[in-house]
Amino acid sequence: MAEYEFDAEPWRWAGNGAQWVFVTTPDDVADEVESLQTGAGRGFGAVKVRVTVGSTTWDTSMFPSREHRAYILPLKAAARAAARIEVGTPVRVRITLIAA
Repeated sequence: MAEYEFDAEPWRWAGNGAQWVFVTTPDDVADEVESLQTGAGRGFGAVKVRVTVGSTTWDTSMFPSREHRAYILPLKAAARAAARIEVGTPVRVRITLIAA
């Protein structure tokens, strides 16, 4: 399984009455993850990952973003609260790709 660790600044997206918090993968991580995608793709190009921020770990999907030219990774509210993540304050993120 491929694993990556990087620092990223959480940012907020608001739309359709919802608010989400994401981090964007660095270009080199996005390029390598993209190169590993083979076979039938998942909806919206989603890539299943296990995420660790601080001592909190959860499974989710990250999504390719044309706007960011990378993958964007949602940070769920419970994980943000547990790890005391704030929008605009960089965090250390570890992702492990999960085989579909």
